[in-house]
Amino acid sequence: MIKIFRNIFFISLLAASISSSAQTTSSSPYSQFGLGDLKRSLLPQTRGMGGISMGIRKPGVYDNINMANPASYSTLALTAFEVGASMDLRSLSKAGVDGQSKFNSTLSHINFGIPVSRSSALSFGLVPYSDLGYQFKTSAVLDTNKVEYVYGGEGGVSKAYIGYGFKLAKNLSFGFNIGYLFGSLKENRSIDFLNKAEIFGYDLSAFNSRTQYQRSVGGLSFDLGLQYEAILSSNTKLIFGYAGNTGKSINSRSDILTTRYRRDARGEELAISDSTYFLKGGKSKINIPVTHTAGFAFEKANSWLIGADFSYGKWSDYSEGGINDGLNDSYGLALGGQLTPDGTSVSNYWKLVDYRLGMKYDRTFIRIGDNDIKQYALTFGLGFPLPSSRSSFYRINLSTEVGQRGTQKDNLIRDNYVNVHLGFTLNDKWFQKTYIE
Repeated sequence: MIKIFRNIFFISLLAASISSSAQTTSSSPYSQFGLGDLKRSLLPQTRGMGGISMGIRKPGVYDNINMANPASYSTLALTAFEVGASMDLRSLSKAGVDGQSKFNSTLSHINFGIPVSRSSALSFGLVPYSDLGYQFKTSAVLDTNKVEYVYGGEGGVSKAYIGYGFKLAKNLSFGFNIGYLFGSLKENRSIDFLNKAEIFGYDLSAFNSRTQYQRSVGGLSFDLGLQYEAILSSNTKLIFGYAGNTGKSINSRSDILTTRYRRDARGEELAISDSTYFLKGGKSKINIPVTHTAGFAFEKANSWLIGADFSYGKWSDYSEGGINDGLNDSYGLALGGQLTPDGTSVSNYWKLVDYRLGMKYDRTFIRIGDNDIKQYALTFGLGFPLPSSRSSFYRINLSTEVGQRGTQKDNLIRDNYVNVHLGFTLNDKWFQKTYIE
């Protein structure tokens, strides 16, 4: 039975990854700012609780890898393996304009956690850092001729990391992650002259223009975390946590190409006529700012927990090539919890299931005109135990986030979305010696 579940799950992941390889993983015009839509290093277990993670160590009977706070690694007693996929459905709407729906899917994470001693563990893996994906256009009139400006982008940045967490004292843990950010971001800007394109007496109808930008980014990152456990009774505790980074500067290498092209009488794009500008390998630095997150979790062992996180990012310090992009400082609040009716039940499967619920609010780093772009979401999730052996434990985790970003005020776009995250958790004694008497 276990092999059947595992095979089905991995085949599903493979199909999701293959289906997503030819498409972007984000479909929001708000991803054009900075490095794109930022993706926190969270598993479905914590996403279902609104994304709370600072006070999360071992929420239930299973060991979990909480990359968002590396101090939590110190609680790992078994080797943990996590892999998952995500799906994203969006509806973009603008006042007076019909909405558009987009769907994307992708392999989301693969992580390992390995105990080193009774109070320390190592973790490593690959997670998404940001996604870029948008396509929109605007129209204008230039010297009586209609001009269409087309904007598009795709790509993303991933993060490979290795981290270590250990206990500094009986109830105090510290941890850190060293990561490497890498990826490619492609954007283009087109100017299409529609109908008869004449300006200052010159016929320009045959010469539309497109500029393509491709950035390859790469650089190191460093994150650290702390957790303190206040033991309230034999089975209840209050855990305080903090995680942040020191800010980082990563390398960017840019290729820029501007071309002219034509359209036929039906408006179909023809072959490129010529190129008017080309820059290969332009180098610059991207300064990513300091971020801080603090929070707590109040829990009863193997039964329930509730918690909250508050985050802050000094994104007004973000710059690329020494140019400040005019981003806002961001902040967010997350609330959530988990309930396991009876983790020892042998007669009722549904009492073994983890039930998760949460909500979150973010004032993002985007500001357009006088409008701060805000985000609201409700989350819920489930953790399904699978048949296990004496030393191996399996679980499928599912989370859903239903949210909204942006507004229709001042001709802006409202982004309604549903994110679904699916994950598989394995706990086992992979690296422990066995003895035969």
